[in-house]
Amino acid sequence: MNIPKIFESEYRFCLILWENEPLTSRALSALCKERLGWAKTTTYTVIKRLSERGVLKNEKNIVTSLVSKEDVQAAEVEELMEKKFEGSVPAFLAAFAKKKELKEDQIAEILRIIEEG
Repeated sequence: MNIPKIFESEYRFCLILWENEPLTSRALSALCKERLGWAKTTTYTVIKRLSERGVLKNEKNIVTSLVSKEDVQAAEVEELMEKKFEGSVPAFLAAFAKKKELKEDQIAEILRIIEEG
């Protein structure tokens, strides 16, 4: 599945949706006002835009996602790896490990994921 590009403000919106879905567009608008400071019209514009791009659906004023948070995150990492590391997972991990001190339990979790992958 090709995951549509989701920009930063849209991603913050999607975090609210993923945490609370399904919910009415009115309830989503209220949450976006509370958490993001958005006007109702801004929320409805984002709902329409993301619906047109296949990120969510809005049927009978009930908003639900069509893509998962994990799929969006994976697509973003893949795009980053392609752009900055020429698709090289080892180069990506090396750059990450040099700048971030990993705890032993984090290293063990990464190794577990690699072994299962």
